[in-house]
Amino acid sequence: MSAAYFIAGTDTDVGKTTVAAGLLHAAQLAGLSTLGAKPVASGCEATAKGLRNADALALMAQSTLKLPYEQVNPFAFEPAIAPHLAAREAGVALSVAALLAPLHEVLAQGADFTLIEGAGGWRVPLSDVANLSDLAIALKLPVILVVGVRLGCINHALLSAEAIARDGLQLAGWVANIVDARTSRLEENLATLAERLPAPCLGRVPRLKGISAERVAEYLQLDLLD
Repeated sequence: MSAAYFIAGTDTDVGKTTVAAGLLHAAQLAGLSTLGAKPVASGCEATAKGLRNADALALMAQSTLKLPYEQVNPFAFEPAIAPHLAAREAGVALSVAALLAPLHEVLAQGADFTLIEGAGGWRVPLSDVANLSDLAIALKLPVILVVGVRLGCINHALLSAEAIARDGLQLAGWVANIVDARTSRLEENLATLAERLPAPCLGRVPRLKGISAERVAEYLQLDLLD
C-alpha cells in the first residue's frame, strides 16, 4: 500500500486531527511508513522555536518519516480564527500556489501512507479568491471525510460529499466521530449516513475520555480504503 489522502471535516472541531492521528497509527500497526502534514494552521502557540500548532505536532508524533516542523506546517498563525483572516492580519498572502511547493516535498518523501489535513470544513476560505478545497483539487488527492456526529451531521456530511464530488475528487472513505454521545437517534443517524454517503465507513470512534492515537486506531479499518 502506498497512498496519500486529504483529510477534510464536515465542520470545525469535528475531530479531524484525532482521526488523522488514529489513521496514521493504524497504518504503522500495519507495517506502513507514515507521514502527516497540516499546511495551514491557526490557533498556534508562541514558543522559543516559533509558532507551533497542536494538531500539526500530533500528526508529527504519528509520522515515521520525520520532517522539520516548517515542512509539516508551513503556514502557522497565532489567533484561532479562519485561516484567511489570520493570514490577512499577519500580512501573509495565502494561495494554492504558495502551498503546493511544500506539499509536493511532503508527498515526494514517498511514505506508504500520507495524510494532508485541511482546516475547518470543505469550503473554508484560503484567501479572497480561493478555498482550501482548491488545494485538494490541485493535489488531486482522494478525500477522507471526518463526520462529527451530532445534531445536523447528516446534512453537513451529505453537502460535503456533494461538494467533493462536484470538485472532481473521490471520496475514499468517511469516519464517524461521535462528538456528542447524547445525539438523539444515534444509531438511526449512523445508518442513514452509511446508506447515503458514497464511500465506505472506515470506523466509528466513540466519545473517549482519554483520547490518544493508539485508542482511536482501535476503531478504524484501513483495509476498507481503495
